[in-house]
Amino acid sequence: MREYLTRKDFLKVAGAGAAGAAVLGATGCGTLAKSFTQVPDEYLPKGGSKVNVIVVMVDSLRRDHVGAYSNSWIKTPNLDALAKQSLLFTRPYPESIPTIPARRAIHTGVRTWPFKDWHPVSDDGFKPYGWAPVPADQVVLAEVLSAEGINTNIVTDTLHLYRAFYDFQRGFDTFDYIRGQERDQYRPLMSVSDARVDAVTVSGNIPDMRDKARQYLANTSNRKTEEDWFAPRVFMSAGEYLKHIKEAQPFFLLVDSFDPHEPWDPPRKYVDLYGDPDYSGREPTVPNYSDASWITEGELERMRALYAGEVTMTDAWLGHFLERIEDLGLAETTLLILLSDHGVGLGEHDDTGKPYWALYPELTDIVFMMRHPHGKGAGKKSDYYASTHDVAPTIFSLLDIEKPEQMEGTDLSPIFEGGDPDQRRDHFTLGYNNYVWTRDERYVMFSTNTGAEAKLYDVSEDPGMRKNLAGKHPEMVKRIFAEYVLKDAGGPLPNY
Repeated sequence: MREYLTRKDFLKVAGAGAAGAAVLGATGCGTLAKSFTQVPDEYLPKGGSKVNVIVVMVDSLRRDHVGAYSNSWIKTPNLDALAKQSLLFTRPYPESIPTIPARRAIHTGVRTWPFKDWHPVSDDGFKPYGWAPVPADQVVLAEVLSAEGINTNIVTDTLHLYRAFYDFQRGFDTFDYIRGQERDQYRPLMSVSDARVDAVTVSGNIPDMRDKARQYLANTSNRKTEEDWFAPRVFMSAGEYLKHIKEAQPFFLLVDSFDPHEPWDPPRKYVDLYGDPDYSGREPTVPNYSDASWITEGELERMRALYAGEVTMTDAWLGHFLERIEDLGLAETTLLILLSDHGVGLGEHDDTGKPYWALYPELTDIVFMMRHPHGKGAGKKSDYYASTHDVAPTIFSLLDIEKPEQMEGTDLSPIFEGGDPDQRRDHFTLGYNNYVWTRDERYVMFSTNTGAEAKLYDVSEDPGMRKNLAGKHPEMVKRIFAEYVLKDAGGPLPNY
């Protein structure tokens, strides 16, 4: 019998028990070591040999803000404990950015970049290339699973997932859409004074960000306790779902948390872990998507504390959800995949938010881990370039379901056994609006679709990407653009 370290074991060893429970979400520190190399038949879900599947999407979570990825100052004990039980990808990237393209890839297994079929299709003010509904001619993950008799469910506060226009509801049997995040026109604005907006913005914020803050303040005006924040509501609802759908196994549950996306306004106890407890100034809860000239150094420091606090709050309530999985006896029969869609800039390269041109690690580097129900791969790391469009093919493989022909992603499950995926990836490419990014073992290069504004970094020596080598090596830039970007795109890129 082979056991692996559970979340509870990790929290006990890490000392995040009684003293840290209130802040870090640890609800117990007992030992639960029930994961075997081979699960007995009586423990398998009803309906056959298929395991359950839970996918947790955490929006805007930066890789460098998670302890399991060598961060030493952000408190993420629950993510760290999950990583100890999981196969951890050290070089995962979204196949495209931002929210909608990244999620389309997860649901369809198809690359959205290079955006060759894109055109503006709505009145939504945010229209980066690839920001479009799920194509009608593409089958989605939940549809295939539902056709196989698997109960499909979604819990989310991500606004775009419950806008019917984007068509992410396809294939799901049940939905819990938690209203009020960000720009959701959920509650009227009339009661929100300019003074209240001033308190959660700074003088450099553009009108659009003040409008975002105003709508968010209206939506959250009835909050009283921490349980009324969005991450708690999402993960508590997901835990309640488990109580019911465990009777209809096998099931698929998608938990899509918009936190730690801005606005960053976690309860003060989380912010005080990283910022000045005596701070009394205006709070920079929403970043301009631009260079950092709009914000002072002191405000930028505060914004980083707000984001870190939001990450820790999200981790705490993720911990309650993970605890529920264990308490209901589902950990040994459930494949759990957790990933983020992109990060966010906090001034590291003089950029804030998610501007198209700032394809630095703080924006491109995501979190990706998979916990096998039999404990395979627990504690192991892989430097394979795993991506968002690999999620659906991997799930189908582990459930012994034939992958739809449309799917371009690869099955990551051989890595659990020490093998290699079918797709050999010696480099990776991604796109964000009219910018492209690519990396291999040594170099990262990004530019516009035409190759202009190119930046080149030797990440083997300069992982923080501080020294731009493009001016010294123009021929290398051209070669990487031709051999990686244009080859992967299948020809010239669109330049709308």
